[in-house]
Amino acid sequence: MQAMDTLFCFGPGYSAQAYFAEFGGRFSRIAATTRATHVRNPPGAPSIVRTIPFTALSPSRDILDAIAAADCLLVSIPPGPDNDPVLAACADAIAASPRLRSIVYLSTVGVYGDHAGAWVDETSALRAQNARSRTRADAEARWRDLSAAAGKPLAILRLAGIYGPGRNAIAGIRAGTARRIVKPGQIFNRIHVADVARAIDGAFARRADGVFNVCDDEPCPPQDVIAYAAALLRVPPPPEISFDDAKAAMSDMGRSFYDECKRVRNDKIKRDLEFALRYPSYREGLRSLLRDG
Repeated sequence: MQAMDTLFCFGPGYSAQAYFAEFGGRFSRIAATTRATHVRNPPGAPSIVRTIPFTALSPSRDILDAIAAADCLLVSIPPGPDNDPVLAACADAIAASPRLRSIVYLSTVGVYGDHAGAWVDETSALRAQNARSRTRADAEARWRDLSAAAGKPLAILRLAGIYGPGRNAIAGIRAGTARRIVKPGQIFNRIHVADVARAIDGAFARRADGVFNVCDDEPCPPQDVIAYAAALLRVPPPPEISFDDAKAAMSDMGRSFYDECKRVRNDKIKRDLEFALRYPSYREGLRSLLRDG
């Protein structure tokens, strides 16, 4: 696949860094926002020619110039409680960018809310219950409005629970932080960060437009993942804890995951982006993470 020239990224977090590491060579130049003075280039990625401080208060000239020079835009900064900081500061600049031909926005399957364990796809109703997911659904709508008005393709990737190097059940068991919380009937989807990176690459390569669920093939109870990780390590799994006993010590975000239950379909991304999961379930993903240390 030929190089895609210039990428600008709002928020080079865990998923974006995985994308840079595997697919950064597609671009001759990458620029990214930062809250610090610089970010370290991930192994295998090209030089990030500039890292540019960004706040939602007012876009700097460097931010505006980077948007104007970008062929592809990756957005992984979540909305805040009051607004989407990228749209608040840069909507007009993005809409007017002369070179921009593809936008990928990283969202979450949390926008679907609770479906009592039923299957959902990209056409399902959004029943977000907590404020964070409602804000995310509103941000998606605003990004779609910008895309339609500017005539620029926008792929909204709704990500399931992300795991990968340093963020997985094996690491949690080794650190002694993993908990096997049981809530009868609770089901989650997950996605390995390497498959997130591959979904981003597919969306850019095809100038994809629309909403895509990015998740594994096998939604399952969270305690099963912990038990499987323990088996791989050949150690006893942590004791089961009922959700009712565990929730008092959980964060608001942690409790919110257990307040919603759904099974997420990924047929569209496989069909439209010709996407094959590297890790179709947590089992393949955890085995790979164990091999890689």
